[in-house]
Amino acid sequence: MKKQKVLEGIVVSDKMTKTVVVKVIRKIRHPKYQKLVEKWKKYYAHDETDKIKEGSKVKIIQSRPLSKLKSWRVETVL
Repeated sequence: MKKQKVLEGIVVSDKMTKTVVVKVIRKIRHPKYQKLVEKWKKYYAHDETDKIKEGSKVKIIQSRPLSKLKSWRVETVL
């Protein structure tokens, strides 16, 4: 069985029913200038309870595709 990917991020939108948009920020070092640069990506995650609000810090886990854009689900609120 494959190990599921787990990411932490902040909820930036909760306007959809049972779906939240989570922004995951990662810091990488620039190859030439050696400065830390923030890169981020948004993930659509399934929220079964529909009670998670914007600004909450959450842990999301990869799952099977639930819709065209959703293939993550919220595991816990941190």
